Amino acid sequence: MVWTPKKINVGIAGAAGYTAGELIRVLLNHPNVGQIYAQSESHSGRPIVSIHQDLLGETDRLFCLDLNRPDLDIIFLCKGHGKSKAYLDENPKLKELKIIDLSQDFRISGAHGFIYGLPEIYRESIRKADHIANPGCFATAIQLAILPAIAAQVIESDVHVSGITGSTGAGQALSPTLHYSWRNDNASIYKAFTHQHLEEIKQSSVQIDSNYDGTINFLPYRGAFTRGIIISAYFTTNLSEAALVSLYDDFYSDHPFTHTVAYNPDIKMVVNTNKALVSVSKMGNQALVIVVIDNLLKGASGQAVQNMNLIFDFEETTGLFLKGSAF
Repeated sequence: MVWTPKKINVGIAGAAGYTAGELIRVLLNHPNVGQIYAQSESHSGRPIVSIHQDLLGETDRLFCLDLNRPDLDIIFLCKGHGKSKAYLDENPKLKELKIIDLSQDFRISGAHGFIYGLPEIYRESIRKADHIANPGCFATAIQLAILPAIAAQVIESDVHVSGITGSTGAGQALSPTLHYSWRNDNASIYKAFTHQHLEEIKQSSVQIDSNYDGTINFLPYRGAFTRGIIISAYFTTNLSEAALVSLYDDFYSDHPFTHTVAYNPDIKMVVNTNKALVSVSKMGNQALVIVVIDNLLKGASGQAVQNMNLIFDFEETTGLFLKGSAF
């Protein structure tokens, strides 16, 4: 008798964007996923590969107009910020399904009942949840850099963070800063100290240490590349470098995608993967933590599938052993 893995059927609302394209790519190769329904009002009836051309030869599925299907087990909301809540209000029956939202609509705790989906911190809560708010890309990288130190109460100053992200982090909507002639050979700071991901970072910081009242100062940069994030966070601590490295090693020892490394990582090491690489060092009394992730995978769609695996009690890494694009 041939063993057949359990199959679930998946719906993706807003399936024409960058994160949805990566989500479809991962799910097509997931052994526990059966049907994939890719919803898009603007592309309904067209082949998925007409938009996500990298999937040519991998699927002949068409975009659908809605997700009103009785065989669905879970939906991913890729509608964009401010649109997920409205979509669920317009389609209340979908609230009965498992939901993973990739917007920021439900990341801040409230009566909506969504659980914040950072597995390195909330894995056991995610396993029991029906509705997950997937973290933001910068929020993922920054939290992986500072939450172990916050949990251990070893930070003795404000935290200072710089981060640079690829152009796919801004989505597909046209804007002046996404034009090739502007973005190429260029860099700029945006949303200095006011980035929207700071709110969810502060929420997790207080949840992991109710006494934490430090300030997190964040300067985000636009990078002249398509995908990937690198952030550096520094803060004052009396902990020795060896003790700090040991703290991070222990914190991430049973998390399959987050790895501490003894060198400065670069973005190409993680692009196209669900990995987060974390480097910890110290100069004088300043701790320096560097994190690199792929903004579309560990920062979005890969982490969403990781959360799906936890919800359905699949092996956490299923479908996510992805080869990096470097060399």
